[in-house]
Amino acid sequence: MASNIRIAFLGTGGSWPKPGQSLPSVAIQIDDILNLFDCGEGTQKQIMKSVFSFMKVRNVFITHFHGDHFLGLIGLVQSMSFNGRAEPLNIYGPPGTIAIMSKALGIGYYKLTFPVDLFEIPFGESVDLGKFKVSTMRTDHPVPAMAYRISEPDLIKIDGDKAKKTGIPSKFLEQLRSKGSINFEGRIVKLEDVAAGTRKGRVIVYTGDTRPMEEMKIFAKDADILIHETTTDSSFEPKVNEFGHTSSRQAAEIARDASVKKFYLFHYSPRVDDKNVLLNEARLIFGNSELSYEGLEFELKAS
Repeated sequence: MASNIRIAFLGTGGSWPKPGQSLPSVAIQIDDILNLFDCGEGTQKQIMKSVFSFMKVRNVFITHFHGDHFLGLIGLVQSMSFNGRAEPLNIYGPPGTIAIMSKALGIGYYKLTFPVDLFEIPFGESVDLGKFKVSTMRTDHPVPAMAYRISEPDLIKIDGDKAKKTGIPSKFLEQLRSKGSINFEGRIVKLEDVAAGTRKGRVIVYTGDTRPMEEMKIFAKDADILIHETTTDSSFEPKVNEFGHTSSRQAAEIARDASVKKFYLFHYSPRVDDKNVLLNEARLIFGNSELSYEGLEFELKAS
């Protein structure tokens, strides 16, 4: 059975916050597993405005350790402790994560009530979490930084008519799909006996901060959702690239060339007053471009 995937933009700005534009954080829930991608200052407050509970966060994936992308973790962890959390929290990030987060989590006087497990992912390697896999790519930024590709496994479709002919009750179909074959009333029924092709797993790509990269077109290939940083419009090129960021024009070209289904602009400079300038520029290149904004939530439906 396909997973339920829900996405919420908790913060969409970069560098420093301003009213209505909190710092980067995206919540992605896959069935009962709630994940945060980046955790900028104020994330715990933002998540309280969403359908999610900050106490239910299981995994946090940090793209890099500029303050606007991770300083919200300090308050989040302490709030979890104040509320008596006991379940472990997993924090993933690029090389350097263990040293930096060990120091950050030691700030202030509080009692940690639950295990915090820190993991460094080597660039280019993946984490398999069962219902989904998180792959990584090193991005082009002044400090060690990585993008994440969240991918759902492909799923064998089941033909209802074929299943009826086998006589197998519907309650056994997921077991058949997971095992490949089952013994039903003394006979072996194989998955291929009821199969109806393959449904490709859904894919979400979150870039974090980066200059435009040709490699991103491969990393984001055919993604259902691409969340790519768009710090400014193209009038600030090449200055925006000099500081390790991407313009809306450049990000839209990546979305187009990667053949993604939908592209969300993200990580706006606090100096940008009219985001529609960025959106209009992006849509000239890739029509299915949308502005992300804090409070935007939606379900990513299976095709």
